[in-house]
Amino acid sequence: MAKTLIPNKGKDINIKNKRAEFDYLLLDKFTAGIVLTGTEIKSIRKGKASLVDTYCYIIGGEVWVKNMYIAQYEQGSYNNHVERRDRKLLLNRKEIRKMQQTVKSPGFSIVPTLLFVDEKGLAKLDIHICRGKKEYDKRETLKEKEDRRAIDRQFKKNY
Repeated sequence: MAKTLIPNKGKDINIKNKRAEFDYLLLDKFTAGIVLTGTEIKSIRKGKASLVDTYCYIIGGEVWVKNMYIAQYEQGSYNNHVERRDRKLLLNRKEIRKMQQTVKSPGFSIVPTLLFVDEKGLAKLDIHICRGKKEYDKRETLKEKEDRRAIDRQFKKNY
């Protein structure tokens, strides 16, 4: 069998939603595949995507990601995709049922946190079930982050 070459297979593509950790308390994690067109996967492999202001919702037993930005592919011509469209996520029924039960409760939502390309060259999306943080929780998170930085600086200074 001949091996097929997957572009950027060795290169790590990790596009993070940094705002999610600050705004939400991350609870359960799921890894989902994404239904994409040809030009979308090419743009993701080039690292031209963003998870800012994205969220997931469940309709008819299917999970969809809304407002995920994937830049148009430069050489896509008339085959190019729409940059911000709803994309279907691929999960097991058991996982979808668990997510549905949790999200029914008020205050919970589903937020994508990481878009990556796995070892097979497929685009995957890490999604978390989250609960929104209060303002004082956000201040506490910032304080902990500053404390960690100070300790690291002190440690590096001594060694």
